[in-house]
Amino acid sequence: MAREIDQAWVEEAIERYRRIEALQAQFDEAIRRVEVTVRSPDGLVELVVTADGAVSDVRFLGPLHLRSGPDVARSVRAAITAADDAAKWAREKLHVETFGEYRRLSEA
Repeated sequence: MAREIDQAWVEEAIERYRRIEALQAQFDEAIRRVEVTVRSPDGLVELVVTADGAVSDVRFLGPLHLRSGPDVARSVRAAITAADDAAKWAREKLHVETFGEYRRLSEA
């Protein structure tokens, strides 16, 4: 009897492992696809960032010649900070969507 229980447990563990691998692959693909757009507080710089943190586009939404170099640099830094926060938010949201309904072993 114990041998049958052990075999069933092993098979269930293998299936759970395969499911986790599949979910991880879906998650890895999604964080490369999902994009979030952010702007600097002054509206000068707009960045498009993927959930894995890669910046895919940078746009300047106003004339740069009317601003000093340090002002433009501040806007870029603020947009980069916002992009980092947005990428983290997107990863967390995707993680919940991907793994949220998956029961932990301690909950099984």
